[in-house]
Amino acid sequence: MSRHDPTAHPAVSTTPDDTLAIPARRRLLAGIGGASLGLLSACATPMGPDRLQRPPSQLSAMGLRTPKLNTVRFGVIGLGQRGAFLTRTLMEIEGAEVTAICDIDPPTITRALGYAAKAKRAAPAVHTGSPEAWKALLDRQDVDAVLIVTPWELHTPMALAAMRAGKHAFVEIPAAVSLEECWALVNTAEATQRHCMMLENVCYGRDELMLLNMVRQGLFGELLHAEGAYIHDLRWQIKEIERSTGSWRTLWHTQRDGNIYPTHGLGPIAQYFGINRGDRFDYLNAQSSPARAFAAYSQREFPADHPRNKLKYINGDVHTSLIKCASGRTIMLQHDTATPRPYSRLNTVVGTNGSFAGFPNRIALERFEGKTLMHKNGKYEAFHEWDTNMEPWQKRYDHPLWTRLEAEAKRNGGHGGMDYVMLWRLVWCLREGLALDQDVYDAAAWSAVFPLSCDSVAQRGNAQTFPDFTRGQWQHTPPLAIVS
Repeated sequence: MSRHDPTAHPAVSTTPDDTLAIPARRRLLAGIGGASLGLLSACATPMGPDRLQRPPSQLSAMGLRTPKLNTVRFGVIGLGQRGAFLTRTLMEIEGAEVTAICDIDPPTITRALGYAAKAKRAAPAVHTGSPEAWKALLDRQDVDAVLIVTPWELHTPMALAAMRAGKHAFVEIPAAVSLEECWALVNTAEATQRHCMMLENVCYGRDELMLLNMVRQGLFGELLHAEGAYIHDLRWQIKEIERSTGSWRTLWHTQRDGNIYPTHGLGPIAQYFGINRGDRFDYLNAQSSPARAFAAYSQREFPADHPRNKLKYINGDVHTSLIKCASGRTIMLQHDTATPRPYSRLNTVVGTNGSFAGFPNRIALERFEGKTLMHKNGKYEAFHEWDTNMEPWQKRYDHPLWTRLEAEAKRNGGHGGMDYVMLWRLVWCLREGLALDQDVYDAAAWSAVFPLSCDSVAQRGNAQTFPDFTRGQWQHTPPLAIVS
C-alpha cells in the first residue's frame, strides 16, 4: 500500500505468457479471461484521445453524492496481507459491516473469520473455491460497497464489474495500469453513478493532513512546486515466490520501465494543488536510471540457477518524472523500491513565502502572521535555515480530522493510523450522503502516471499529455475544504 497505445507495453493481464507467470492462487482468485477484456471494451468511448464530450447516457461524477446508508455493508475481494488488515480495520468502525469476503486460500479465510469473532461481529459470508467466486460476491444484495485488494492488473476489471452490479468500488493502488483502464473507470462511474475511489491512504496521514491545512491557510504563499516520491527498499519481496505481494509484484519490474507505483507521493500533492479542482496535470517528462539493484540482490540471495535469476529486470531502479500543471506549477515525482536507502515520500511544497519538506519534517518561512521572521543572528533571513522543531507547528496546524480520530487511529494502527482515518472517513461520507475526498477522476489522473511515464521513458523523455478525465470540469470545481 496508472496511456497510450495498448499494444506498446502489454499489461500483465493481457499477455498470455505473463498470465502464466502469475502464481496459481492469484490466477484462480481472479478468474482472468475474456470477461475482463469485455468489460473494458464495453466501457470504451470511441472519440478523440481526451474524450472531451461526455456520452449522453452519462452524468458527471464530480462531487457525486449517493443516498445515505445507515450501515455500509462491505464485501472484500482479496484477503492477503493488505486485504486482511483492511478487513480487520473495517470491523472496528462504527456503521461498517463486512458481510462477505472472497479468497481461494483457506488460511486467509480462516484469519478473516477470526477477526470477526474477535471483534464480536457476525461472520461474513465466504466466497471461495472457483475462478468466478468474486463475481458471486458482487451478486449479493447485502453488499453496498466492495474493497478490491488484489494484484494491480485485476483492479480495473473488478471495479468495473462492481459498479455495474450497483456497488461502490474502493480500489487499492494503482486503480488502473493503462489509459484505457482509466477511461473505463471514469465512464463506468459516470454511467452507474457509483463511487469509485482509489484507497490512497497517504492522503490521510497526519503529516500530509497537517500540510494540507497549512496550504489551505496560505502559509506558503502561492504554491509553485512540489516533490513527492515512493522510496522504499522492497528488494526482499523477491523472496516471496508462491504467495504474498512479491509473488506477483516482482514481475512488474520485468514488464515495464517507468513509475509503476506513483500515488503515495503524488496523491497528497494533487490535493495541495487542487488537481481536478482548479488545476490539472498537463504533461509529463520521465527518465529512468539503469535497472541493476534487483538483479544484484537476486544473484546474492539465490543460487545461480534459481528462477528469480532468470528474470530480466527492466524497470529503472530510480525513476524521475516531472509533471507540468495547467497553472504552470511543477511536480517532481520519484519511484525507487530497489536501492538501499531510507524510506521517504519527500512530501515537499515550495511557495512564494516559504517551503515545507518531509522525512524528517521541517519548515522555512519568510513571513508569519504579517511579520518577517528573524534569523537567530538578528538578520531577517530565517528562511535560510530549516526550523526542525515541528511541535509548535503541529499543535497549531494539526488537521481537525486527525485530532478528532487520533486516539482511535493510534489504537488501530495501520501505517501510523492513516488506514483507519481513511476507512473511517469513507464510511462517514457514505453514511452522510457526502461526496468523497477522492473520486474517480483522481483515481484516473493519479494512476495515469504509470503508463505515461513508461511511454516517456521509451521515447527518450518526450512529453506525454494527460487526458482531461474531468472533461473540463476541473476549471470550475473548488478545491477540497478542510473537513472535520
